Amino acid sequence: MTTPLNFNKQFKSYFIIAFGLFINALAWTGFLIPSEIVGGGVSGIGTIIYFMMGFKVGYSVFIINGLLIIAALKILGFGFGIKTIFATFVLSFFLWLLQIIITEPFVSDRFMSAIIGGVMAGASAGIILSQGGSTGGTDIVAMMINKYRNYSPGQLILTLDLIIISSSYFVMGSIEQVVYGFVAMSVSAYCVDLVIEGRKQSVHVFIFTEMFDKIKNELISNHDQGITELQAKDGFSQKDIKILMLLAKKKDSQSILKTVKIIDPEAFISMGSVMGVYGFGFEKK
Repeated sequence: MTTPLNFNKQFKSYFIIAFGLFINALAWTGFLIPSEIVGGGVSGIGTIIYFMMGFKVGYSVFIINGLLIIAALKILGFGFGIKTIFATFVLSFFLWLLQIIITEPFVSDRFMSAIIGGVMAGASAGIILSQGGSTGGTDIVAMMINKYRNYSPGQLILTLDLIIISSSYFVMGSIEQVVYGFVAMSVSAYCVDLVIEGRKQSVHVFIFTEMFDKIKNELISNHDQGITELQAKDGFSQKDIKILMLLAKKKDSQSILKTVKIIDPEAFISMGSVMGVYGFGFEKK
């Protein structure tokens, strides 16, 4: 039975995915498509079909993704992702609607369209992936191939995108347009990583201090911060010492450092970045 808490959580997740899909569709219809820039993925294939036949991108995306989903259900099973099916319908609708509304690029310079469109497409993909969703397309193809061949999904997706963008030359007849497509793809890939990994950024902190108990109690009580005590020995004096070790969100690191400085200005602190921390209070495994 679905509890109100779980329903609200799922509703929020699907709402965020829908928002990300809207941004993705806006990137294509407001910047890439009207500037005749072909990006990667099924949307890129839909763009090529649009320039060849005038067939709306939203229709192409829906048909291609629909066929891929049917194949994936047979190959990967019904558990491969309900959110991917949801994303296919919503993205197709947004592409169809916005392509009717938007007839001119938001900026006239094609290089700027490639940059802005790539940033928006990448950021939106990062938002969608962070909620366990996917826009389908080449992601589905990569998952199906990966089931039978030991290839990296990331490399497969990159290869497919390179083929799609390169093939636009035979439609556009312009190397310049192909380069713009590669620019958009590169910017998009960078932004995907930036959004996904940016959410996970944490720090580990080692605190060497003579005011061990006072700092520990302050961080636990006022910062709601978990701490590990490490037993060590001073290499010079051979005295037994204690070290505080903690993991924290990067956004909380400055307040932790400020607290330590106020209590013990002479404290020695070592802090390093951590790509991801998984467990209670941090990211889910």
